Amino acid sequence: MSRRRGVMSERFKEELAKELGFYETVQQDGWGGIRSKDAGNMVKRAIQLAEQQLVNQQQTK
Repeated sequence: MSRRRGVMSERFKEELAKELGFYETVQQDGWGGIRSKDAGNMVKRAIQLAEQQLVNQQQTK
């Protein structure tokens, strides 16, 4: 059985969870304890940050 390699680092996921307000749940129950909605919001926020980073990189060229 192969393990899927995560795209986001553990540290980045923790920072997003703190920003979005469910880090305490992660600490208590692990990542399996968060709601689907929270996981979706975390992905949305990660995409927003990545898009902003791309815009910033293009502006500095």
